[in-house]
Amino acid sequence: MAQDRTTDEAAIRGRVDALLRAIRDRDVDGVMSVFAADVVSFDLGPPLSHGGGEVFRTHWRALFDAYRGQIEYDVRDLALAADGELAFSRSLNRMAGVAPDGQRAERWLRWTACWRRIGGDWLIVHEHVSVPVDLRTGRALTDLRP
Repeated sequence: MAQDRTTDEAAIRGRVDALLRAIRDRDVDGVMSVFAADVVSFDLGPPLSHGGGEVFRTHWRALFDAYRGQIEYDVRDLALAADGELAFSRSLNRMAGVAPDGQRAERWLRWTACWRRIGGDWLIVHEHVSVPVDLRTGRALTDLRP
């Protein structure tokens, strides 16, 4: 059983690496290949949640359009737990690049994903992306660093 978990966690790490490459290369199809068709995402931008399919693809295109050229995307402190057909991951992720107005943008994000083995592949079925909030002002704290 421990060997299965080790193998599953290595497979998921490979999927995370594929996602990183796709984001850095602005490859929407590559990004989509890591997510289940019916993924539910609680992401930074509105609405409060959205699903997969064309809505999800459009969301990724808009994110890529928010940067000029290659996007820097790194994962730090990736923690995984896999058991059977489900797995969970969490990490702190850094996204940076140059905005269309020429200004450099960088932020650290908190990322949590639930994975399911579907058709032999590990796919993200739910993700949650967030940044801390100053509870007094309600403002997102996008300048924090680990």
